[in-house]
Amino acid sequence: MRAVYAESINREDPLAGLVVGERPDPQAPEGWARVTVKAAALNHHDVWSLRGQGLKADALPMILGCDAAGLDEEGNEVVVHAVINDPGFTGADETTDPRRSLLSERYQGAFADTVVVPRRNLVPKPEGLSMVEAACLPTAWLTAYRMLFVRGGLRPGESVLVQGVGGGVSTALITLARAAGLRVYATSRSEDKRARALEIGAHEVFASGERLPVKVDAVMETVGRATWEHSVRSLRPGGRIVISGTTSGPQVDDAMLTHVFFLQLSVIGSTMGTRDELDALVQLLHSTGTRPLVHAELPLERAREGFEQMVAGDQVGKIVFTL
Repeated sequence: MRAVYAESINREDPLAGLVVGERPDPQAPEGWARVTVKAAALNHHDVWSLRGQGLKADALPMILGCDAAGLDEEGNEVVVHAVINDPGFTGADETTDPRRSLLSERYQGAFADTVVVPRRNLVPKPEGLSMVEAACLPTAWLTAYRMLFVRGGLRPGESVLVQGVGGGVSTALITLARAAGLRVYATSRSEDKRARALEIGAHEVFASGERLPVKVDAVMETVGRATWEHSVRSLRPGGRIVISGTTSGPQVDDAMLTHVFFLQLSVIGSTMGTRDELDALVQLLHSTGTRPLVHAELPLERAREGFEQMVAGDQVGKIVFTL
């Protein structure tokens, strides 16, 4: 079958190990399902895998891709939940399983004609949501949904700052927050990306580090080192930072702990989301008409172009491969 896979790992030149070619058809163990992939979305996770983060050399060759929408064995349209739990896990929240993994870490990923996943990982796709739109949801959009409404506990009328507009998570955060009735502020170093943030739902945009006119209820943080001080200073007393990534680096020169305890701020970690949260997200988009921002659609054979765009950081929204 056609597939996009990591043949080798190269920390300095991740695309050196990227191959667009053929791989054997996968076999589905008992309790797992075969999905004929119709669309699959690219994430930073796929580039990190090529650098060896989360993907070990002894697992190669590994088909990349976490996000997919397609048809199950009965022809039903489905969205694939990318979190694969340890068979012995019995908790209610699969993101807390210490032995969990994502597709393309221990199990072959979604950038292929066929992907196999546990049957429970299939979420029905509503008819009004396209395959391309649905493929955007399982990682970036699910991460944003959990950050805002599960871990962040945000409610209509509250205010939120989204740091670092550009990638799939930040654009999802803006779109979902606006759809849920929040007051949305956003930052970016790029004037073009700030303009795009306004188009997709931000009420006001600012240059990175620029002082906001008000203190916000919550900050959605995926940047880390470069924006941490600004995030802390932008919160009202009792506010919270929800963090799901550190694209500029995990270490900060000053954690601003005095501000954290004196203003009673909360720092909340968030990772991916559950299968049921993905189902709720799908239903939210179906009922509200909200749709993911798609930067580019490319046939699977042109996957390298999509990876090159992501490495360059030029995209606003999701890059989706079609099959």
